[in-house]
Amino acid sequence: MAGVSILRDIGGDAVLIAGGGRAILLQIANPAVGAGVAAHSDFTSRPLDRLHGTLAFCYAQVYGTDSDRKTVNRRVNAAHGPVTQAPSAGPTGYSAFDPALQLWVAATLYDTAVQVHELVFGPLSDEAADEVYREYAILGTALQMPAEFWPKDRAAFRSWFDAELDRLEVSPDALAVSRQLLAVRAAPLWLRAGLPAVRLVTAALLPPRLRAEFGFRWSPRQQRRFDRLLGIVRALWPAVPRGIRSLPVRYYLHRVRA
Repeated sequence: MAGVSILRDIGGDAVLIAGGGRAILLQIANPAVGAGVAAHSDFTSRPLDRLHGTLAFCYAQVYGTDSDRKTVNRRVNAAHGPVTQAPSAGPTGYSAFDPALQLWVAATLYDTAVQVHELVFGPLSDEAADEVYREYAILGTALQMPAEFWPKDRAAFRSWFDAELDRLEVSPDALAVSRQLLAVRAAPLWLRAGLPAVRLVTAALLPPRLRAEFGFRWSPRQQRRFDRLLGIVRALWPAVPRGIRSLPVRYYLHRVRA
């Protein structure tokens, strides 16, 4: 894909996965997304399904072949097929094929990835940031989102995204999903061991209003814990060999091809 070099350079860094909880909670705070996820996802017994699906989709768009992209798009569309409810059938109508909802999901992935990258590695140059922004549209346009839905530039995106944040609400559906996601008892031992850190990072990255509505308690002590963790990551992570930092890309492309 033309012009994707900077996104390819930073998008496969495993540290970006640390923002996954934040992205999902922003997604489900949209009432339609939250209702769809609550009705059609099961984080209690299958806590990694959404993470696996999202990462496979993202990495295939940026690093995969045309065949990889067709394969993963077909799988995503098949999974999205049952995720629909007419407005007359419940309090919130939704469809996973709704381009506006796909825009919101792609936007949360972009905004979270850039936030995590800049926290760890420092700000992108304006030129690099513009290129990354343009290329992130592929996460929506690969499915049903028309290209013109993606705001025209970063300034337009920030204005739109901040307005959308103000409209979000943590519904009972969203709260229930967040609790399943961040307190899963059926998760593998390694994942359960890391959940306190996941909850800390997720809470730190959320806007304060949504952090409170999702039930996170935040204090100066928790802020200091996050600052210490971030300081360690900033000091050590850039020195990790790129081949190790990009292991998730190879792993998920292998899953797509298998």
